[in-house]
Parts: sequence; structure tokens; C-alpha cells
Amino acid sequence: MTSLRLYKKEKLCSQKAIDKLFSPAGNADGGNSFIMAYPWRAVWRKSDRHENDSWKGPRFLIAVPKKRLRHAVDRVTMRRRCREAYRLCHRAMLHDDTSVDIAFIYVGQGLTDYDRTQRAMEKILTRISRATQPSDKSDESGK
Repeated sequence: MTSLRLYKKEKLCSQKAIDKLFSPAGNADGGNSFIMAYPWRAVWRKSDRHENDSWKGPRFLIAVPKKRLRHAVDRVTMRRRCREAYRLCHRAMLHDDTSVDIAFIYVGQGLTDYDRTQRAMEKILTRISRATQPSDKSDESGK
């Protein structure tokens, strides 16, 4: 059985990578995309990591704006729900060799239950997986 643990190397911490993820110029080269699955919005891009980077899998960050949830307790609760949903379904949806940077941004009003967060997370990760896989399959079918 594979470990369902999230490691520090799976968190998106690099300021350069975060800037690339949210830069408007990233859309010009077709790099950044977004997916809306209420109550979450995901901004993602294929990562061009350095060959010395030991982690080749997906990296993520979670943002819960104070404008959406005024109380810190509520923001922490939503971050935990999102992290738990990601932890449980990212291994099934995304492969370990998929170099993708993902930012999950909370857009809901008020607290939402875990089931809704889990459904949104599955929808987002499925769409990212589909978007990253067809290019590999079309190369194989074209040969």
C-alpha cells in the first residue's frame, strides 16, 4: 500500500514558482490554466523544474482569503479540509512523474462541508490529469 502522507517537498513554497503561477504573462505561452469547482478555484501550470530538483511530482498551495472567511479559525478549517481532500485523492488522479504546480483558492462564502470540498477536489484533479495526459497518449498513437 502506498503512503497517503503529504511531505514538505509537495508544498509549493518557491516564490519564483508562485510568481510564475500567478503572472499574467504566463498565459501568453499557454502555461497557466484555471479550473472552477465551487467552492474552490485552481490555478495550475506544468512546471519546468531544474534537473537537480529531487521532487518531480505535483506541488500545491492553499489560499483562503480573509475576505471570504473573516475568522482565522474558519480559514484554518477550510485549509485543513482542502489539504485532507487533496491528500486522499491526489495519488489516484495525478501520477508521481507529473510536474504540475497547483494553487487552490477558496471562493465560497462561509464554511462549506467536507463532502463538497472532496467532490470539488476530485473534479479539479481529474481535469488536470486529463489535461496533462492526452499529449502523452497522442504521441504514442501517432507512432
